[in-house]
Amino acid sequence: MAGQGAYLFGCHGPHLLMDEAAFFAESQPWGFILFARNIETPDQVRRLTGDLRSAVGRNAPVLVDQEGGRVQRLRAPHWRDWMAPLDQIEAAGAQAARTMYLRARIIADELRAVGIDANCAPTCDVARPETHAFLRNRCYGTDATSVTANARATADGLLAGGVLPVMKHMPGHGLGRVDSHKDLPVADADAETLEAIDFAPFRALRDLPLAMTAHIVLPELSDRPATQSAEVVGGVIRGIIGFDGVLMTDDISMNALGGTIVDRARASLDAGCDMILHCHADMTEMQDVAAVAGRMGTAAQARADRAMTWRKTPDTIDLPALEAELARHLARG
Repeated sequence: MAGQGAYLFGCHGPHLLMDEAAFFAESQPWGFILFARNIETPDQVRRLTGDLRSAVGRNAPVLVDQEGGRVQRLRAPHWRDWMAPLDQIEAAGAQAARTMYLRARIIADELRAVGIDANCAPTCDVARPETHAFLRNRCYGTDATSVTANARATADGLLAGGVLPVMKHMPGHGLGRVDSHKDLPVADADAETLEAIDFAPFRALRDLPLAMTAHIVLPELSDRPATQSAEVVGGVIRGIIGFDGVLMTDDISMNALGGTIVDRARASLDAGCDMILHCHADMTEMQDVAAVAGRMGTAAQARADRAMTWRKTPDTIDLPALEAELARHLARG
């Protein structure tokens, strides 16, 4: 469908407010993202995802961060709690990739049951000893080969369950020593190291339909955060990595980025990002983002339409059997 907004928005709470519904109907965001503030019970989440789609009059994607560990919006008692990804990978040993597939397939089953059909995973950043704690155990390994295998397995599990994967944080956040929610990290590495290690998992998974940027500076390539750097978006993400799917920003409300919300949105779009991700549900900020970003251009809309063709009816599973297999692998290590 033509004319969709070049942005994704959140909403304030567990129920869609009247002013939010009216704004979404007018602004037509491409999709939505949910957070813990939006999650209470399965029935409530199903109503909310239905109301969001009704507001825009189409089957818009609804995203969530359901990584496991600290970054998990749907939690017990209504949903399973998951280990942090790196903790599971280390516990599983030689069966790490298989366990990540099983985990992702089960997560997809939980998400689809409440109307969520995109997960901001896999995290394709390569963990280093110096990787900041906000990110390190969310990574899928400490070398590019392991990260690639585990990330591919995760993407395959989500897709099999009818959930779109959104790989992150492109082109690599593993060298960040600070939390980008608070400060701007810098990847202090030469271009050769970046290409051989940090870019490699993204290059291997470049066929996937959706990706999210990193709020990190790669000084060998640009003095601007990757999200706002034409050299990184065009030269690395679209060039060296070869990704031709939908590229959304990480949340532009994060303190890694300077300037106003309007400045941040405009700089990200000028750099070549397809969509702005705004998560905090502040109505004034959302209105500003919608005004500056407008509707997607022809190329971005084509990528968005192509991404939606990846959203399939889930395959049939024996859920208890998958859970039992996962438990066996983790018990053996």
